[in-house]
Amino acid sequence: MRIAKLTILTLALAAAAAPLAQAQSGQKPFVPQSGQAGKDVVWVPTPMETVKAMLDMAKVTPKDFVVDLGSGDGRTVIEAAKRGARALGIEYNPDMVALSKRNADEAGVTKLATFEQADLFASDFSKANVVTMFLLPSINMRLRPQILDMAPGTRIVTNTFTMEDWEADETVNVENCQSWCSAHLWIVPAKVDGAWSLANSTVTISQKFQNFTGTVGSQAISNGKLRGADISFDAGGVKYTGRVSGNTIAGTMSGARTGNFTATKTK
Repeated sequence: MRIAKLTILTLALAAAAAPLAQAQSGQKPFVPQSGQAGKDVVWVPTPMETVKAMLDMAKVTPKDFVVDLGSGDGRTVIEAAKRGARALGIEYNPDMVALSKRNADEAGVTKLATFEQADLFASDFSKANVVTMFLLPSINMRLRPQILDMAPGTRIVTNTFTMEDWEADETVNVENCQSWCSAHLWIVPAKVDGAWSLANSTVTISQKFQNFTGTVGSQAISNGKLRGADISFDAGGVKYTGRVSGNTIAGTMSGARTGNFTATKTK
């Protein structure tokens, strides 16, 4: 139709004229500078080798929803989208957000890669099952309580900086990388601290992140470990391996006793 053709022509002319108008006005396109000031941290780009290593550590697949906190120029979000994952970048600087959207468009991943201009500390990223960050330890620690309330099994990956006394489940040093070349992975653990009823015994657990101690009846727990909702521990010559689901732990026993077990939270 003539109207449609005119509309398309008008849009095309406008698009072609935009760079010329920008040039005539003297307005330069935004180009981020490493070390530039931000709201909570200065911006330093994560090397692409580290970005890829972080996403490899998190085993990102098309089934995942990745949120990058402080997404900068969008490179981590875009790489996650290239792997088929739905990915969201949260960034305070509106110029960075606009740049990220342009970069995602150029990479052809706008259906999977999105960006929000928002404050990290006012954002709800609880639906993510992978969170990536390149933030200072003090910022990580402010975010840590929110992260620990996420679903067990959520993967958290940082460039270089740690979570202080919450030890990483895995750390790698990135090859062929010149700076900012370490990556750390945490798996959000299920919450098991407290008392549990197991057959005719009481299980008491004292949890510190993914590690825990305690007793099964009068027997001390050793090798207590959580990886997300997966749990394992030894007590009285028995190895317990199971999975936490809310107020229930169900699994199998091996060693001095064999068979299935179920423990129920009492307090």
